[in-house]
Amino acid sequence: MISEMEEVSEITVGETNMAAWLLGIQTIKIQPYHLPPLGPHDVKICIKALGICGSDVHHFKTMRCANFIVKKPMVLGHECAGIIEEVGSQVKSLQVGDRVALEPGISCQRCSLCRDGRYNLCREMKFSGSPPNNGSLANKVVHPANLCFKLPDNVSLEEGAMCEPLSVGVHACRRAKIGPDTNVLIIGAGPIGLVTLLAARAFGAPRIVIVDVDDYRLSMAKELGADEIVIVSTNIKDVGEEVVKIQNVMVSRIDVSFDCVGFNKTMSTALSATGAGGKVCLIGLARTELTVPLTSATVREIDVVGIFRYRNTWPLCIELLSTGKIDVKPLITHRFQFSQKGIEDAFQTSAGGGNAIKVMFNM
Repeated sequence: MISEMEEVSEITVGETNMAAWLLGIQTIKIQPYHLPPLGPHDVKICIKALGICGSDVHHFKTMRCANFIVKKPMVLGHECAGIIEEVGSQVKSLQVGDRVALEPGISCQRCSLCRDGRYNLCREMKFSGSPPNNGSLANKVVHPANLCFKLPDNVSLEEGAMCEPLSVGVHACRRAKIGPDTNVLIIGAGPIGLVTLLAARAFGAPRIVIVDVDDYRLSMAKELGADEIVIVSTNIKDVGEEVVKIQNVMVSRIDVSFDCVGFNKTMSTALSATGAGGKVCLIGLARTELTVPLTSATVREIDVVGIFRYRNTWPLCIELLSTGKIDVKPLITHRFQFSQKGIEDAFQTSAGGGNAIKVMFNM
């Protein structure tokens, strides 16, 4: 566990409110969180809805997510929406009382990647709730105004918070160029697999098959509009047999496969199931290294693309929600209040899997 001395040093200056601090493995406590001064281009937001992401769970369980390691007390959370309480002197696009969804990554806006519009790949990215940056599971946060997007009246704050995971699916569909002529296979029916399903349908995919090891999540996928669902095993020896089954239920060629998990087996399945000339998009990052059948995929000219988070997605996500083309509300399976018991129960629920899809805080 991180020492109390380190903890105190994190919260010595600025304006006070309360936040959920990760102090050690499966140790979260609500403690004071002093905000930085409000800059001229910033806004102060009262957070009203925040969802728990898979990365939050990894930090909670192991104090790390992939190569991002928690080395000092950190406020968790980044899937959020709230109400503006104060605006900086140069902010013209927003005003006090506006309901907004927050894009959590603050890029440098100066490097070649940022200048080329690929700011999600910025090496100096400060991403909320990813070490060493504090997140948004707090009463209030300060955030750049240009990363706060006003919500229309018919989009709830919970739906606003869901723009963050939905953005992953939208960015993946853009990268894979999903349209009315692309039949889609989705591997993994967790929260990201399900938002990818919703996004692919909104982008016009005519037929979508989704596979998973869990019956409950597959039933959720079916309710959300998957044309077919396939239960699979965790045994990599079953890939060949399962690929045949997947291709049979798709009926026609699989044009694009999304691996929303990132294991050797799931990526092998995606590469093997995708039709010649098709595309595989890796979304899930369960492993830092994979051993997969690239040679057989190469001779079929399978394109492999990856995504990292998202870019320029909030306006489209809000439009898809406001027009009813996507409904994320069924994904919110559990709700908790912002209290010590509430945060402990919420993270245990999310970490436990089971019937929990998206765990949401109402604040």
